Amino acid sequence: MEKVTGIGGVFFKSRDPGKMREWYKNHLGLDTNPYGATFEWRQASDTTKKGITQWSPFEDSTKYFEPSTRDFMINYRVADLNALVEELKKEGVTIVDKIEDSEYGKFVHILDLEGNKIELWEPRDEE
Repeated sequence: MEKVTGIGGVFFKSRDPGKMREWYKNHLGLDTNPYGATFEWRQASDTTKKGITQWSPFEDSTKYFEPSTRDFMINYRVADLNALVEELKKEGVTIVDKIEDSEYGKFVHILDLEGNKIELWEPRDEE
């Protein structure tokens, strides 16, 4: 079974996300928006299909990364979230919440071996 297919996003805590977005815009040329920046790319196996990777600074006080105590969270793109979650349950991996279905795709959070929260995402960004 195909599991992770790529990086869907990089999320990290910041003392001032607005200033952080502005710094990256001014100094590194990121095309920022209120959520961070979205990088669009074409899939290597089929260049007619697009994909996106999200970069987002969060407020220091965010609870979104809990139960992890880390200042970052990686979002991984996956091919079949439902099947992967079932496999991870059998392997004893901690599933933090239920699969959420949104306009962007399906999401669920798990914990890795050291308690880092990971977001798994089955995207709807393909054309």
